[in-house]
Amino acid sequence: MVSVDMGAMGHKKEDVSSRNPLQRLPVLELDDGTILTESVAICRYFEELNPEPALFGRGAVGKALVEMWQRRIEFNLFLAVGFAFRHIHPAMKEWEVPQVPEWGEANKPKVLAFLALLDKELAGREFAAGDAYSIADITGLIAIDFMKPARIVIPDELANVWRWYRALAARPSAGA
Repeated sequence: MVSVDMGAMGHKKEDVSSRNPLQRLPVLELDDGTILTESVAICRYFEELNPEPALFGRGAVGKALVEMWQRRIEFNLFLAVGFAFRHIHPAMKEWEVPQVPEWGEANKPKVLAFLALLDKELAGREFAAGDAYSIADITGLIAIDFMKPARIVIPDELANVWRWYRALAARPSAGA
């Protein structure tokens, strides 16, 4: 494990960029020299090695539902929160060139609209993709955590989203 200080732009230095020309984290280098980047690809690798618990679902329908909700949360929540954060937060000025505050602000209503949809879905189940914790829940937790620096607040009336988020945040793995 190698720590990279992203605040000091460590992800732009040769040690990372030689492994990932996109200069992004995470980067996983296997013993045979294979380089894996992108969080979901790394998670899939680890799940193949350790299939329990199955974070990508079980069976054809279960796997499809997890993939569907992972993509929905990734595209409609995580991405919109990321655009707001990267284009509004002053600390991101050197990372997001050009930083377009209007684009960041334009994404805030998209986040809230998706959370309202998710709230209705979560009325009938414990987790994003069904009855089992999955990669979709992990992506959702991270997206909601990034809402704070993006200056977006979950509306109080979204009780199901709040219940879901609090349960996810209380898991021991969330504090790791």
